[in-house]
Amino acid sequence: MKNRTFIYFKNTLVTGLFLSLIYGCEREYSDKVEFATYPNNPEIFIDGFSGGLEYFPFDGSKLDAFTVDTDVKYSGDASMRFDVPNVGDPSGSFAGAIFPDYGGRDLSGYDALTFWAKATKAASINEIGFGNDFGENRFLVTKTNLRIGTGWEKYVIPIPDPSKLVVEKGMFWYAEGPENGDGYTFWIDELKFEKLGTIAQPQPAIFNGQDLEADAFLDIQGLIPREGLTQTFNLSNGSNQTVIAAPSYFSFLSSDVDVVQVSELGIITPVSTGIATITATLGAVKAKGSATLEVRGAFDFAPVPPERNPDDVISIFSDTYTNVPVDFYNGFFDGQTTLGGSVRIDEDNSIIFYENLNFVATSFTNPTVNVSQKSFFHVDIRIEESIDPGDTLRFELIDFGPDGAFGGGDDTGGAITYASGQLETGNWISFDIPLTNFSENTGGGLSGFVNGAKANLAQIVFASGGISTLFVDNMYFYSE
Repeated sequence: MKNRTFIYFKNTLVTGLFLSLIYGCEREYSDKVEFATYPNNPEIFIDGFSGGLEYFPFDGSKLDAFTVDTDVKYSGDASMRFDVPNVGDPSGSFAGAIFPDYGGRDLSGYDALTFWAKATKAASINEIGFGNDFGENRFLVTKTNLRIGTGWEKYVIPIPDPSKLVVEKGMFWYAEGPENGDGYTFWIDELKFEKLGTIAQPQPAIFNGQDLEADAFLDIQGLIPREGLTQTFNLSNGSNQTVIAAPSYFSFLSSDVDVVQVSELGIITPVSTGIATITATLGAVKAKGSATLEVRGAFDFAPVPPERNPDDVISIFSDTYTNVPVDFYNGFFDGQTTLGGSVRIDEDNSIIFYENLNFVATSFTNPTVNVSQKSFFHVDIRIEESIDPGDTLRFELIDFGPDGAFGGGDDTGGAITYASGQLETGNWISFDIPLTNFSENTGGGLSGFVNGAKANLAQIVFASGGISTLFVDNMYFYSE
C-alpha cells in the first residue's frame, strides 16, 4: 500500500459522441485529390537560421541570452551562442527559448536531432530537445541534464517515433539556469536532424517503467503522469540515451474500456466504477510499466472552513479565503523526490496532492507574510495508505528573517511532529495548532523563532517519516 498512487479525473462523454459523428459521416477521398506535403528540410542552424525558423524566449528568460557568434564555431562561419545569467541577474533568472518553424516540416525521414556543442565550463543543460511550439506540443521531446564539456563534442537526441513527425513545427528548444549560482556560456553548431541509422534497441516506458496500483475518482480530473513517459535508445557509441517523450508518441490501451478509456494525449476518462489496467506501446514495442486503476465514486473533499472575519485570516491555500501569492507548492530540494502539488478540480475546489513524499515545501516569498499577530495554524490532511506504528508526519514553519531571503544567518523556524497514533487512514484530519506549539527544531536545524517573532514567514514544510501519499487543503493562519 505504501507505493499506491492516485489518478484523478472527471467523467467526459463528449469525446465519444463527437468521434461517432465524424466517423459516421466518413466518405472516401477522390483519387484526384493531391494532399499537401511539407518540406523535409533537416537543417536548423548551420551558419545561420534555416528558412522559416523563428526565435521566441520563454517568459522570465534573459531576452538576449541567444546571439549568433562569428568568432567561436565548430565549423563554417558562425554558431549559436547562449549566455546563461548569474543568480540575481536583473535581465532574467535563466536562459530559455523555442525555435519553431510554423510552416511545419516533414521530419519522418530522420531518426535524431544532432549538434556539436561546448561550454566555458563543464555543466548540465537542464532541458533541451525539440517539439515545443507554444502550442499543443504533441510530439515534445526533452533530454534532461545534458552534460556538456569545454571541448567540441557531438550530441544525439533520438526521435522516439519518426513516423509521427510529418508536420512538426517545434524545431529546437532549451532551458538552462545558473550552475551553482553562476552563469556561463555555451555554444551549439551544426544543429540539424539526421538519419543516422544507428539508433537501435528501443525501450519505451510509462510510469517510469513501474507497475503501479492507482486509485481514481470520478469527479476529479487528471492525466497519466507525463514525467514517467520515456524512450531509450542505444547509440552507436554503445551508450543508452533516454529522453522524455510526449504522450502522443504512445498508443495507450485499457484492459476494460467500459471502466477507463485513454486518449492519444494520455487523458484518462472513466466510464464507470471498476478496475482496468493501462498499458502502452511506442511504435511496435510494448512499453515497460503499467497502471492498474480502481475507479471509485465521488471524492470526499475536505471540510469547508468556518466563516471567519477576513481580517483575522492569512490564507496560503484555501477556496474559502483569499490566498496570498504563492511561489510554488512543491519545493525541490537535493535528494528529495516528492511529486505533485496544487490541483485545480473545478471553479470551486482545489486540493494539494503529494506522492513519493519525503520533504516538500510550499513557499511564499514575494512577499513573505507576517503572522506574528496570529494565534493558530490550520491545515486539513488526508492519508489514504495504511499507517505503520513507526510512521510520523512533521509540520515545519520557516521564517526568512528581516532580510526576507533564504540564508543570510537570520532564518528561524519551528516544527511539530505527529506520531502514527495521532494519524488515521481514509479520513480528513483537521489540525488547529497554536503557533506556540511549533517548538521543535526544524529538519534544517533552525532552533525556534527569534523572540517568538514570525514577521517574515516564507515556507510551510511537510516532512514524512514513512507516509508516501498525502492530500492537503485549507492552509491558513488565524487569530481569535
